[in-house]
Amino acid sequence: MGLSGFFLICMLHSVVALICGALMMFYSYEFSVFIHGHDTARKLQGSTPHDRLLIRTADSFSGLLLFAVGFLLFMVAFVKDNKFQSFFAKGCVLLHISMAIWRVYFEKDLQDLAGDWPKQVAGDITLALSWALLLVYSWREKYD
Repeated sequence: MGLSGFFLICMLHSVVALICGALMMFYSYEFSVFIHGHDTARKLQGSTPHDRLLIRTADSFSGLLLFAVGFLLFMVAFVKDNKFQSFFAKGCVLLHISMAIWRVYFEKDLQDLAGDWPKQVAGDITLALSWALLLVYSWREKYD
C-alpha cells in the first residue's frame, strides 16, 4: 500500500478529529448549535444547573477522546508497514459502519436528534468509503 494514500487519509481524518475534538472541549454549545441548530442545542444542554454541568463535562470528555483519536491517527499516518496499514484501514471501515448502524437503530429514536441521524449516517458511510477505497486501491496495486 502506498504510503502517500494511507498518509493522506490518516492526516485528513486526523485534522477533522483534532478540530472537532477541540471544538467539543472548549466550545461545546457553539459546536452543538452548528451541528443541530439552536432549538435542539438548547434542549441538549439540560434543564437544571446540575444537568448542564454533567452534560458539559460529558461533552468535554467526548471532545478529549476525539482529540486523542486525532492524535493517534496522526501518529499512525507515519507507519510504513503495509500489513499494518491494511489492518488499520479494515478496522476503520468496521468502526465507521458500526457507528452508522448504531445511529440507524438507536439514535433515530431520540426525539431531539431524529432529524440529524440521516446526515450523520451519510457522514459515517463516507468516512468508511474513504478507507475502503484506500483498501481497493492497495489491492489493485498489489495484484497488478
